Amino acid sequence: MPTLLFILLPTVTIFSFPIPTPPVLCHSFSFLAIFPLDGQADCRYNACVGLITDLELLPTELPLKAFGGFSRYMMAEFQNKRVIAFVDGQNLFNAAKQAFGYDYPNYDTVKLAQLVCEQRGQAQQELWTLVKLHFYTGMPSPTKDEPRNRFWKTKLSAMGRNEIVQTFSRPLVYRNGIGQEKGIDVRLALDAVRLAHESAYDVVLIFSQDQDFSELAIEIKRIAEVQGRWVTVSCAYPVGAGYSNKSGIDKTDWFKIDKTLYDEAIDHYNHRKPVE
Repeated sequence: MPTLLFILLPTVTIFSFPIPTPPVLCHSFSFLAIFPLDGQADCRYNACVGLITDLELLPTELPLKAFGGFSRYMMAEFQNKRVIAFVDGQNLFNAAKQAFGYDYPNYDTVKLAQLVCEQRGQAQQELWTLVKLHFYTGMPSPTKDEPRNRFWKTKLSAMGRNEIVQTFSRPLVYRNGIGQEKGIDVRLALDAVRLAHESAYDVVLIFSQDQDFSELAIEIKRIAEVQGRWVTVSCAYPVGAGYSNKSGIDKTDWFKIDKTLYDEAIDHYNHRKPVE
């Protein structure tokens, strides 16, 4: 059974303890340098990758100050991030319309999310991998707005053929002839919280600027802290000369999508054709 030598930074407390083999999972730690005594260390920045099967194996007597005041568990920060994207379809469309002038939802959400993951990951010197995408939109009435109803049926059907995509739609509520979404943001938040409890992601990527989601960001970070793991919440949104709202969701990391990036992810299939 190999032994790991732990050096806590910045207190430089040194100790060691045995771990079982074979190891089944590899973690990297931000505040903790881990050196296997048999020399199997992979140094990266100011931390090292140590082989360990479970965070529960970490000693519980470690000084909390060494972990920045978090719980007794070390906050493990993976270099390979599992990303789940949550797309508020109407919010993304309205932002793209004002920023770039597009008059219908012409985005390929998977391609757009993958491009955001690629750029954001490179900026962080990490690998962000899109493992799932949840898409939410209100559905126009087939009697009050048949063209848009058929458009969305066609587009959602095409999106659903991608195995990583899950779509959710709910009928619009009409008042004075104007359709309004109801329950879309609640459904998105419920799914994000459920998947946080399941430890399904390391990064939440929300395509929206709805400030109501700031409370969601706080809750996800609380769940992650209790679980003793690293999670971040990011939001991505279009920004252009014609769009005055330059701010992302509070309590999240912001990623601004310019027209060049957005245009790389345009869905060139004409989902409007059946209704024109």
